[in-house]
Amino acid sequence: MLNILGSPKRLCDGITRRDLMRVGSLGALASVGPWGPLSLRADTQPGKDLGGFGKAKRCILLCLWGSPSQLDTWDPKPDAPVEIRGDIRSINTALPGVRISEIFPRTAALLDKVCVLRTLTHPYPVHGVAYATSGVPTTDIPLESKPRDSRHWPFIGSVVDHLNARGKNVPAGIPGNFALPFPFGSKRGPARSGPFGGFLGPSADPVWSEFRALGTKTLERDSNTPGIPPKMVADPYLGIRPEDRFELCRPVEGLTLDRMNPRVSLAQQLDGVGLIEGAEAFESQRAMAMALTTSGKLADALEVHREPAKLRESYGMNLFGQSVLAARRVLEAGGKFVTVFWDEYGQVNSGWDTHVFHYPRLRDELGPGFDNAFASLLADLEQRGMLEDTAVVVLSEHGRTPRMQNVRGGGRDHWSGVYSAAFAGGGFARGRVVGRSDRQGGKPAETPFSPKDVLATLYHLLGIDPHTEIYDRVGRPLPVGGIGRVRSELIG
Repeated sequence: MLNILGSPKRLCDGITRRDLMRVGSLGALASVGPWGPLSLRADTQPGKDLGGFGKAKRCILLCLWGSPSQLDTWDPKPDAPVEIRGDIRSINTALPGVRISEIFPRTAALLDKVCVLRTLTHPYPVHGVAYATSGVPTTDIPLESKPRDSRHWPFIGSVVDHLNARGKNVPAGIPGNFALPFPFGSKRGPARSGPFGGFLGPSADPVWSEFRALGTKTLERDSNTPGIPPKMVADPYLGIRPEDRFELCRPVEGLTLDRMNPRVSLAQQLDGVGLIEGAEAFESQRAMAMALTTSGKLADALEVHREPAKLRESYGMNLFGQSVLAARRVLEAGGKFVTVFWDEYGQVNSGWDTHVFHYPRLRDELGPGFDNAFASLLADLEQRGMLEDTAVVVLSEHGRTPRMQNVRGGGRDHWSGVYSAAFAGGGFARGRVVGRSDRQGGKPAETPFSPKDVLATLYHLLGIDPHTEIYDRVGRPLPVGGIGRVRSELIG
């Protein structure tokens, strides 16, 4: 039986007691089921004959932390009862017979360029960014709350950068694994797991930008969590000033290029002395830091104010829109893999974690913020001749409950039974809807997908065989695609 009711017993991190019990039981089953390590490679097939291999030369990953409701974005159910379909209507799109949410009007007009996946499913209804963006075959709450847990597999951007760097001694002035707008989780508390190097080590973490300006709009954020009162937040995801800037890591105080040059010379003289055990990671970090310090390419790429005002406004004068624009500039400057997070800011259960004020936040903030940035990115990449070989991926950790909850502004709880993702460019299919959920948007009716299948398919399009092996902390070879399969349904 489909369980579509939320639970009023919510913990302070947004995880329900029911979720804890469910993850515990399903996690045990997953260790021997289709998500578990015993089935690694069990149902994988060579994928190069599926087409599209290596068609994507670069990637922008748009990660919507908190998890959008599938029913209120990509997979509306206009014929369902009101307690399921909610108050947000669906609209026609550029694809005849296909409807998406009214909060995405610009995206609807461009849906003939997009591949929508409506049947992602997994057993973990928690904020599992590490599970969604790495090959780790199972997850649990401690894993998702400890970025340096020894069980972590590396983030997909870290793997792409690691494999591209093999045999290369001189780093470019643009990192191959870059992320915006600020280090993950840093604006509301301790970092969550997800975009980190995993068993490849901290040297494989993304290089991050920083954004220190406050938002131009202040409003009350209610976490709906016992013990955490509402508070007023100047949230830059609501709006920023044109002069606000992305930054790189601040240099050591007083360190100028005049002082740096002798240090560079000394480092070059020491290059042939030999490395102690474990120093290769340090050497890699040192080389990248030196390249970023002495080259202005990345800093220049982050200067979004150099773009025409009309283009900036089309992306949205808010943190997500300007981050997506900056990501395009980083790729244009030579980047390979850039991630943009719509992260929590100033309060837990923010971002796309719409336990309360679901409808007003989707209509006034989240829908317009994503729609403007995504539609502008596709049009901008196409105008520049970059869309064909740039993969654009929109994903999150899970979905949200089919049944609305009777809370302030409406709300939907965590739900991983079925949810949606979207793709464009770089070898992904154009104008295609993959999979069908049931009438309530609660489980797949056909063509279920694991998040690992999405990762394996993205590796394939980036020219990386998902069976390519990397080595964990004890030297075991593991396929970068984990248990995922390359899925032809997503490939154009």
